[in-house]
Amino acid sequence: MDHAPYRLAEQLEWDLGDPNTPETLFSHAHSLALDEREEFPAAPCALLDELGLHEFYVPAAHGGRLTDYEQLVQLVRTVARRDLTVAIAHGKTYLGAVCVWVGGSREQCRRLGEAIASRLPVALALTERAHGSDLLAGDVVAEPDAAGGHLVSGEKWLINNATRGSLLSVLSRTDPAGGPRGYSVLLVDKRTLPAGTYRHLDKVRTHGIRGADISGIAFDRAPVPTDAVVGRVGDGLETVLKSLQLTRTMCAALSLGAADHALALGLDFAAERSLYGRSLIDLPQARRTLAESTADVLADEALALVVSRAVQTVPEELSVVAAVTKYLVPTRTEAVVTALTGLLGARAFLNDVYAGGRFQKVDRDHRIVGLFDGNTLVNLNALISQFRVLVRSRERGTGDIAGAVAAFRLGAPLPPAALDRLSLIARRGTGVLAALPGCVEQLRRVAAENPAVDPALRATERLMDVVDQVHTEMAEFQDARTEVPPAAFDVARRFTLCFAAAACVGLWTHSHVDAETGATARLWRDALWLRAALARLLTELGLPDAADPEAWDELLDAAGALHSEGRLVSLLPLSLRPADPVEDGPAGRAEDGPAHPTESGPAHPTEDHPAHPTEDGPGLPAAAVHAHTTAPGGVS
Repeated sequence: MDHAPYRLAEQLEWDLGDPNTPETLFSHAHSLALDEREEFPAAPCALLDELGLHEFYVPAAHGGRLTDYEQLVQLVRTVARRDLTVAIAHGKTYLGAVCVWVGGSREQCRRLGEAIASRLPVALALTERAHGSDLLAGDVVAEPDAAGGHLVSGEKWLINNATRGSLLSVLSRTDPAGGPRGYSVLLVDKRTLPAGTYRHLDKVRTHGIRGADISGIAFDRAPVPTDAVVGRVGDGLETVLKSLQLTRTMCAALSLGAADHALALGLDFAAERSLYGRSLIDLPQARRTLAESTADVLADEALALVVSRAVQTVPEELSVVAAVTKYLVPTRTEAVVTALTGLLGARAFLNDVYAGGRFQKVDRDHRIVGLFDGNTLVNLNALISQFRVLVRSRERGTGDIAGAVAAFRLGAPLPPAALDRLSLIARRGTGVLAALPGCVEQLRRVAAENPAVDPALRATERLMDVVDQVHTEMAEFQDARTEVPPAAFDVARRFTLCFAAAACVGLWTHSHVDAETGATARLWRDALWLRAALARLLTELGLPDAADPEAWDELLDAAGALHSEGRLVSLLPLSLRPADPVEDGPAGRAEDGPAHPTESGPAHPTEDHPAHPTEDGPGLPAAAVHAHTTAPGGVS
């Protein structure tokens, strides 16, 4: 299946050059050297700017190229697969701008779009040293001044790009009494602030993403104009909570990139390593670890595909969708990394022993993703607060099934994003779960013609029973508000697994016909990846005898074949290198010339992507990427 977002991501992958060539700017060696020096990845971020990635942080309506959130997820995933530090450092501009896209005026959006187009970095300033995720306790204040604007005072801490960012979306208390309508988002332009009205706080040394600008900013009666208020005074908390629905969805891209990298290292290690006279990959326990990890990564990818499309097909349900995604994908990716750590043993922790120490960097870097934009407990609590409406919608049979099906059907065009339809509560429930009975009926029809699909059908029927059981458990805690018992969090966790499994079923039933062609067809035929994914999710849900070793073993063989061919282990085809490499040198070398995809499509047609423009428009600009190379010590 030729899928436009994956083609766009593939073009970016090729333009970044060969990661295994040390001289390439975006090489693994270069990333490790920057990490070792705890140095901000300025040159890789500049390269991404030249490639035009920042243009995808701005909606097309405001002068950018963002029309499809699925595309943005795959682009960020590509960068995160190379280096999470760079993805987080560069992608922060999108996170910092979202409040304006959600709540800003047309003029504010236009001005911010122009600023990002000029490559100005933007940051999101929410957290404070004393209050963490408790946004209603924020002490940064914005007092009215005589000119009709505000004077901002207070300190924001642990802010990504606080020092390097030119613009900051700052959540500030505009009503001395505070409360839900006591906060506003101010778009603060540091370039316009008088000297002495702000200072940067020192960079905080971190265990992972060592080179990122995790610092802070302190304001001292910093004057900002009237039009710095995003939307209306008092709308800040609502704007932030709606914006977090988008940023939490986007965090899946960071986790998927880390999972891609870790799984590739695990596959390489198992193929190269010999124990007891046998290849490690032939030992039963090692195969089981790799197979289960592969199933988990593909299940998370399936969920991310659905939810990234759901941004545009069911925006009213994103309060549930985003919380599920932000809890589940980082959590399961951490589990994958932990499992693969057991496979690599000591080499998972050491520098310069295996793969230059890349695995330990991925492990360290990814741990922070679960904390971004609300930690795991915050997201589970966001679901618990909606138990009542989710239970009632289940009883009434509501939920946007048509919107969910549009998210499942990868070949269907996406409607324009309607961010004005974002809601703090999914009042009609979730279409992903409401669509499950219909998906089961479709699966039954497929199984009637192809008995090989029967195992997937049986697993899905068991899922139906678990979904009913979990909603019964949710009803017991639907009145939980402030004093939430620990058992409610476990029920919320089980709900996320049910949601992910339903998303997998929906994706396969509505896209398998188109997907059973091309390089990844083997994963889709006979519902192979669906069987493997459901077996893992049902096992996590505590169902006895849910394991499917036969499916996991076959899945590992299919994944190994993709990996050995230089393809990403993913549900849809993506080649990690051009089909016809340049003979004079690796991609990304200045002396090689423009050996990269052009704006009209991939440079090297293959069976999965013919030589024609994508329907969604041109690929990433073919900027002077090949002029940007440096040895690991040459970053400014």
